[in-house]
Amino acid sequence: MFQKEPFFSFQSDLEFEEDSPEFLPLFSKQEEDEINKLRVPDELPLLTLRNTVLFPGVIFPITVGRDKSIRLIREANKKDKIIAVVSQRNPDIEDPEFDDLYKIGTLAQIVRMMRMPDGSTTVIIQGKRRIEIQELTQSNPYLKARVKAMPDDKFKEDKEYKALIESIREISQQIINLAPNIPSEAAVAIKNIDSSSFLIHFVASNLNISVSEKQLLLETKNAQKRAEKVLEYLTKELQMLELKDQIQNRVRTDIDKQQKEYFLQQQIRAIQEELGGESPDKEIQNLREKGNEKKWPESVHTHFNKELDRLLRVNPAAPDYSVGLNYVQLLLDLPFETYTKDNFDLKHAEKVLDEDHFGLDKVKKRILEYLAVLKLKGDMKSPIICLYGPPGVGKTSLGKSIARALDRKYVRMSLGGLHDESEIRGHRRTYIGAMPGRIIQNLKKVGSGNPVYVLDEIDKMGRDFRGDPSSAMLEVLDPEQNSTFYDNYLELDYDLSKVLFIATANSLDSIQPALLDRMEIIEISGYSMEEKIEIAKKYLVPKQRKAHGLKSTDFTLTDKAVEMIVEQYTRESGVRGLDKRIASLARNIAKNKAMGDAYVKKLQPAEVEKILGAEKIEPEVYENNDVPGVVTGLAWSPMGGSVLFVESTLAQGKGNMLVTGQLGDVMKESVSLAKTFLKAHSDYLDIDNRVFDEWDLHVHFPAGAIPKDGPSAGITILTSLASLFTQRKVKSHLAMTGEITLRGKVLPVGGIKEKILAAKRAGIKEVIMCDANQKDVEDINPGYLKGMKFHYVSNMLQVLDLALTDEFAGNPIDLMEPVRKKQRQEEKEAKTPKVS
Repeated sequence: MFQKEPFFSFQSDLEFEEDSPEFLPLFSKQEEDEINKLRVPDELPLLTLRNTVLFPGVIFPITVGRDKSIRLIREANKKDKIIAVVSQRNPDIEDPEFDDLYKIGTLAQIVRMMRMPDGSTTVIIQGKRRIEIQELTQSNPYLKARVKAMPDDKFKEDKEYKALIESIREISQQIINLAPNIPSEAAVAIKNIDSSSFLIHFVASNLNISVSEKQLLLETKNAQKRAEKVLEYLTKELQMLELKDQIQNRVRTDIDKQQKEYFLQQQIRAIQEELGGESPDKEIQNLREKGNEKKWPESVHTHFNKELDRLLRVNPAAPDYSVGLNYVQLLLDLPFETYTKDNFDLKHAEKVLDEDHFGLDKVKKRILEYLAVLKLKGDMKSPIICLYGPPGVGKTSLGKSIARALDRKYVRMSLGGLHDESEIRGHRRTYIGAMPGRIIQNLKKVGSGNPVYVLDEIDKMGRDFRGDPSSAMLEVLDPEQNSTFYDNYLELDYDLSKVLFIATANSLDSIQPALLDRMEIIEISGYSMEEKIEIAKKYLVPKQRKAHGLKSTDFTLTDKAVEMIVEQYTRESGVRGLDKRIASLARNIAKNKAMGDAYVKKLQPAEVEKILGAEKIEPEVYENNDVPGVVTGLAWSPMGGSVLFVESTLAQGKGNMLVTGQLGDVMKESVSLAKTFLKAHSDYLDIDNRVFDEWDLHVHFPAGAIPKDGPSAGITILTSLASLFTQRKVKSHLAMTGEITLRGKVLPVGGIKEKILAAKRAGIKEVIMCDANQKDVEDINPGYLKGMKFHYVSNMLQVLDLALTDEFAGNPIDLMEPVRKKQRQEEKEAKTPKVS
């Protein structure tokens, strides 16, 4: 409770000023009443305190250090010894001004002034009553202020208040008995205080609380509320002291118990040695011998021996012993300088990659380049590759093929849903149950320092209050930093530069930009129909034959059958769904063979439909161009490409616009852009600008349950609006994709291969896109584009010239009728004479 000893006596080697009182009495009830009746001077010298608060009646010494304060004390001591005392808000301010001070202080009397042996001045002051500082009247040579008295609120001392005072007295006595640093004189002082107000002030002054909390007590005008707050602080202090006392007693008991266990362990050790068992010392010696034989850096070896030396000093029964033992076992198991030998046969690597995966030429080329440089140079930092594309295109399985091609070990770590940074960096060994991060754990498991390490679903890492694992991955995936990767559990630098990291992702949007910058992005786009047929014949059918115990003659599929499965039973960019459907066919064949039933070995489309049933997926097909305002667009998602229809219609109104279809902000802005551009270029399409004010526009994107966003539907939306307001049909079997600007420029978009494959599946024959996307089309195998024509444009007027035909709808809407009707009405009103 007490921050300092109460001032009752003084040492004899101090040099006192003359006329000092011989003793320092306690503040009695009678004296308190007399002081409260005295008049407070209007102006007083103002002494500022840094780290404490002076309460009425309380006496304590202050060492005066500032020149202003020394001069104030000396002059006041020569006069009536009455001063005003107030605390500073910030103790670091050397020369405080009015705003730096609290406004409630204490009227005080200088009791004694002393010159200390070191030359400093100490003054003993006693608080008399509370005052309010109104304003500063003097700054030099010391502060003076205008003050006024601040009496307590009047109240009657009832039973509750008396009980509060007795509780404060009793708890203070208990604290003094529990705390060894508080002198016994404090108990005598508290017992002899007869004034309830002074008791509260005396205890509050010695409470172990902050200056602001003490100041709040001083400013409280209601004595009962002040007593309740002091009792609250006292109760907390008593609980803390009792808890400390319990802990000390428990520690004392634990030490006695540990000593007993130590002697028992020594006896057990002696018995084990007699029985021929291995003692802890022998176990540590075996670990040291293994460490001497292991190939690792000298610094790690030195650290390992230090840990063993520390284990020798630890009691084998102590928890620290098992923690330390697990740690040195990890050091022994980690492959610090253990590497597998790479197979530099490039022909072999190319053959393995082609055996396992069809297509994926960019990835295969990059791996062969890496292997070639490694063969020529002998040493090279491994690239950090990120394979990015829709699900089911073979990103994860490609890592296993690369490991087989290089003759390296393979390890995969799934990052989907990972939200704890310690999963990457590990926990500190001070925690119970601490473990190394999963990077180090997997390297220990695989036993090689240069495996192919697949970081699966890197775009699906989470982030919460436990940390940001994507930020921890920055060090792992930076070739300049990962040679000294630091794991919190390992507490050593570990070299990851020889590890070939391959990350996989479905979308780049959710990957942190800094992490994205460290990786070499290789896009793996969806497969065309021709590619899926080849993959099914070369990989999926043989795989399912093997999985279901069938021979090559038992189960085969024609190209038409595979094509039917792809078109009518799957809708995907990859081949995962196709693999499941082929597995269903293989199970049916296996059942028939096992039961001895007759079955068709080479399946045609009819047999496929009979086995798989009628659960067909409605194919995305081109819709006719009979209705103006309906245009076919192309969309992309992490699942691949798809056809997106834009529908727009008009209703007589006041020029309002409604957009539906669960759209994001970017797509809504594209609709507004398209309408503004159309109004600005209405003359080009022979549209009367007045029609925009007479018709309400509704633009809808079908499949309303699916969220949609992005700028690539810009030219599709504008074509839809242009077709609607001109009532002209859109060219047959035409689709388009591209972003627009307010000036009418067409900008390039992404996902071109997936979009074109989706267009081909839907029966589209012509595609309009930005001329900057021509390079993306040229990357696609020309065989997959047979029967398709591409138009490359740079502005919207070119799009409209290509997309709109001169043919009008069957029943065109007369958009000018409301305009003419309004014009006739206005003319009629103009001719009608006005009655004044």
